[in-house]
Amino acid sequence: MARDVALALALLVASAGVAHGMATDLSQVLRVAVEAGRASSATVRAKLGAEVLKTKASRGDLLTAVDSEVQTIIEQHVARAFPTHAFLGEESVPAGAKASSDAIAAALSVSASDWLWICDPIDGTTNFVQSLPLVGISIGVARRRDDADRSWELACGVIVDPFRDEVFSALVGQGATLNEQPIRVGDEPLADAVVATGFAPNEASLRPMMRGLQAVGGRARTVRMLGSAAIMLAWVGCGRLSAYFEADLNAWDTAAGALIVREAGGRVTALDGSPHTIATRPLLASNAAAHAELQHVLETANVLGLDDVV
Repeated sequence: MARDVALALALLVASAGVAHGMATDLSQVLRVAVEAGRASSATVRAKLGAEVLKTKASRGDLLTAVDSEVQTIIEQHVARAFPTHAFLGEESVPAGAKASSDAIAAALSVSASDWLWICDPIDGTTNFVQSLPLVGISIGVARRRDDADRSWELACGVIVDPFRDEVFSALVGQGATLNEQPIRVGDEPLADAVVATGFAPNEASLRPMMRGLQAVGGRARTVRMLGSAAIMLAWVGCGRLSAYFEADLNAWDTAAGALIVREAGGRVTALDGSPHTIATRPLLASNAAAHAELQHVLETANVLGLDDVV
């Protein structure tokens, strides 16, 4: 599977051309990401409540025709503006955590481009299917650093809430905005925090999440489950939520939101407190005030990643 994903990505980039040596203006990247997100918003709004096309890795992992349609809209915008940039969208990757991990690993290792767009066309598909207007269009952009290792960094993040007409965005080193107005994370401690989490689709991730819910529920003001990682991260960035944690997330769930939280003054780490990378799956994002205590609470409850399930 990893070999197939790597080959597909290599062919995708090779067919577009090699991007080494070609300058890309970061502000132009942001403009195209916002345009792509806004262009796809109308489709999401018009088709709220679409029928399930199929389930993927579990009964709670759904796919509609609209997911693929929105991804195509975004990918076409990117291809027109940046034909040499690589693109990784959720709907182009087989279902399951291993396939997702393999896909991002392949994208970061075999890409001939210095730029990689990481997209979740509808983050919160179950909400979407149930006509719950709480979904995010998530577009993260990574670029290679100009260092000896040619390592990757998140450079641009855009999350569009099509039902509130809200566009959250961030550029590395330039702060975060909501509808072009600067945003900051909150400053409340854990005792006053509104913490968000998710309901995991399988036993291996559900068990640690339930331990985390119990542990955090007794220490924070309250806990919420909203059904969209992108929205929860965006809301941490603007202070509506104090923190968000989950044991197993994909790169397209978090690439945009992680940058938005960081650029809004928050902290993003793995659940064990180690540095967050593009490939990190167990994630904790919060305002700086609550982070250390919340991370300790989760670690004490053994919420560090997936459980071994026999």
